[in-house]
Amino acid sequence: MKDLNKRFWEIDVLRGLAILVMVIYHLIFDLTYFGIFSFNLSSGFLWWFTRAVAFIFLFLVGVSLTLSYTRRQLQGLEQVNETLFTKYFKRGVKIFLLGLLVTLATWIFIPDDFIVFGVLHFIGIAIILEYPFLNKKYLNLVLGFIFIIAGFILAQFAVSYPWLLWLGLKPAGFITVDYFPLLPWLGVVSLGLFTGKILYPDYKRRFHLPKLSKNPSIEIFSFMGRHSLLIYLLHQPLLILILYLLGVLDLGNLFIL
Repeated sequence: MKDLNKRFWEIDVLRGLAILVMVIYHLIFDLTYFGIFSFNLSSGFLWWFTRAVAFIFLFLVGVSLTLSYTRRQLQGLEQVNETLFTKYFKRGVKIFLLGLLVTLATWIFIPDDFIVFGVLHFIGIAIILEYPFLNKKYLNLVLGFIFIIAGFILAQFAVSYPWLLWLGLKPAGFITVDYFPLLPWLGVVSLGLFTGKILYPDYKRRFHLPKLSKNPSIEIFSFMGRHSLLIYLLHQPLLILILYLLGVLDLGNLFIL
């Protein structure tokens, strides 16, 4: 009998590692943004590294959606399709609304670079849009590459209006501290859906891993992975508070930048 309440520790660990690296990157970003140190964040290693971490994080969103949907199928909820869609819809809306709170906070503190469509906005919308494809396999592989290619194509164009920022079309000179348009990033989630179907069919791991879930290091990263949303919401205020307590940041700068 399958244990439908079990978690796959490797997914939690990867998500935990990704969120930890994201926190470290945002510390580097804060040090640069507030003029404490100077790092090149617009090109080179740090630019590519952060994109790779974002790829892993959003890829795992797709894998996790597959596991969640498969578990509910095996629990016999697939016959209540409307109720199941409502569950994912509410989840997506909740995360999107949290994204709007981030928009409000950044608009207050960094109005020149505030977040319009960041990672939380994207994840919230992606959960809703990907629902019809949660039970697909190879279609997600195809759509993944189509969305990614389409995103790279759109990035080559600049428009004179901001209304399609969410899609991937942005005005010339547009600046924000966090930007995850549907294209190409929806393709990354689609690839995660495909991979989840391949590697975890019927909520079973298709490959062998040693039983490391009780290892102390694994438990720490698993904990971080399970609470990644909370960490994302709290880490920036905590980083700024730490910099203030260390005496390297004047909080008054937040209101005059």
